[in-house]
Amino acid sequence: MPTNTTSPAPIRVAIVGLGAIGRAVATRLDRGVPGLEFAAACVRDEEQARSFLSTLGKTVPIVPLSEVALHAAVVVECAPAAALPDIAGHALGHGRTLVVVSVGALLASADIVERARRGPGRILVPTGALIGLDAMCAAAEGTIHSVRLLSRKPLAGLIGAPYLREHAIDITGLSVPVRVFEGSAREAAAGFPSNLNVAAALALAGIGADRTRVELWADPTIDRNIHSIEVDSDAARFRMTIENIPSENPRTGRITAQSVVALLRKLTAPLCIGT
Repeated sequence: MPTNTTSPAPIRVAIVGLGAIGRAVATRLDRGVPGLEFAAACVRDEEQARSFLSTLGKTVPIVPLSEVALHAAVVVECAPAAALPDIAGHALGHGRTLVVVSVGALLASADIVERARRGPGRILVPTGALIGLDAMCAAAEGTIHSVRLLSRKPLAGLIGAPYLREHAIDITGLSVPVRVFEGSAREAAAGFPSNLNVAAALALAGIGADRTRVELWADPTIDRNIHSIEVDSDAARFRMTIENIPSENPRTGRITAQSVVALLRKLTAPLCIGT
């Protein structure tokens, strides 16, 4: 009998926010990722977005947030953390898959996860700028005793962080590294919403936001965002360090956008590597 070789329709993807991460993801989708189609964008600054979208090979409409879920099965959030609740409401309310980059906002909005739990929508969190989340997820199937994250960032990536403003910490003109924060992942995500999404992802994968410890240093001697994690569990003890090259936005690394694309690719890939 003849075999039906018709390829399935590509999964339509919408991106909310076209900052450094959103533009990088959009560019990669436009170049072509098997089984995926860049279908729509949602932005605050439409004029700037149109200028960028005009450089792509395919015409992509700019739509209001209320219509994003009508254009795509997958919604990628690349917006400021404060916008996540609204984005999640529209995406999950229509049963869409929501890819969250502003992971720290999930810690402050537990109702978002609860809404996904009720279905039919779901939330996916890319590995982002961190390393070792596969090992962390595996360790969480047993007993994790402790998790510690040590982050070092160039000054440009930290200036303007809410925690620094609230505690009157001035890092301009530093000539030596200074520890600017030590506390829980929950406190870190709240105080540095644009800088420490890695802490939130680590906490959600492991022992939670209150038991995961975080230390952050402002370091004028480096030009990369450096994250080191130490985990002790009943299955393994591991230490890992990653040095991320910043994107055009010094608060985020280039690898974050690549991580989003890698996650999206897994949605249709015939072979997936990693947990």
